[in-house]
Amino acid sequence: MTYAIGVDLGGTKTAAGVVSAAGEVLYSETIPTLNRGGGGAILDATAALVSSLVGRARAEGLAVVGVGVGSAGVIDAGRGVVVSATDAILGWSGTELTAGLAHRLELAPEAVRAVNDVHAHALGEAWTGAAAGTASSLLVAFGTGVGGSFVLAGQPVLGHRYVGGHVGHFASPYAQHGGVPLPCVCGGAGHVEAIASGPALRETYLRLGGNAPAPDARSVFALAGAGDALAIQAVGLGAAAAGQAVGGLANILDPEVVVVTGGLSDAGAPWWRPMERALRAELLPALAALPVMPAKLGNAAAIVGAASLILTTGPTLQRNLP
Repeated sequence: MTYAIGVDLGGTKTAAGVVSAAGEVLYSETIPTLNRGGGGAILDATAALVSSLVGRARAEGLAVVGVGVGSAGVIDAGRGVVVSATDAILGWSGTELTAGLAHRLELAPEAVRAVNDVHAHALGEAWTGAAAGTASSLLVAFGTGVGGSFVLAGQPVLGHRYVGGHVGHFASPYAQHGGVPLPCVCGGAGHVEAIASGPALRETYLRLGGNAPAPDARSVFALAGAGDALAIQAVGLGAAAAGQAVGGLANILDPEVVVVTGGLSDAGAPWWRPMERALRAELLPALAALPVMPAKLGNAAAIVGAASLILTTGPTLQRNLP
């Protein structure tokens, strides 16, 4: 059996694991992402992490054939370059991700591949997770931001400029207050992420007049669970905005299944029920029976999906559009 290293490179931590051809994570390690050190420092640390895992695998007689990376930022999957990134990782934009890792690890260039981390998450769920065995799946993640990926015939739809999946950045009627569109982190206004993300949930609570300590979304959920009416309203608004957005995407893409994931979905029924209610209210009649399910792989999803770039994809990961 062959094995690959899957890497989940995020803004605060980088996790990597040895993954089998059956999609099983044998073991994994996590390090802090040097998000203020620049691209070179991040690649050095990531290469050291991968080398540690490769050494462990070889000691056990396991043949590691390559490295797949799911990374924060817009990733040109054809060239393995970080096209753009937020200030969450300073100096990451422009980094030659796959070439840099291949050089440090003394691997052939084709032995290292990369996509955006949400695409990697979706690939993991499509391979061995909630969407396993389906021909198409739409994954949408609601957490610090809002992102998504449409996996079709085992490949994520990346888009002509590799920005496919930025599903938090289209208009939502919920993303306004007093008739004024809410500002979005992308520089626009009135977008899904401005009302349906974790930070937006806290901001909604405060806008509604909440004055109890609420430093983050988790605190708002705790207040809602304790019966705080404004917190309950804030959770309901954010969940409804999320559901309407996913329902609209499903109308456009007609996936076989929808997978919803992220920190907000982990809150369970108080968020999931209004989210799914709004989602199904948005669906066209032909999609009434669309399966909508939570993700199954948890923190391992992006590691598994990144490894699948090596273990299951064809010779070259291309854009899905000409």
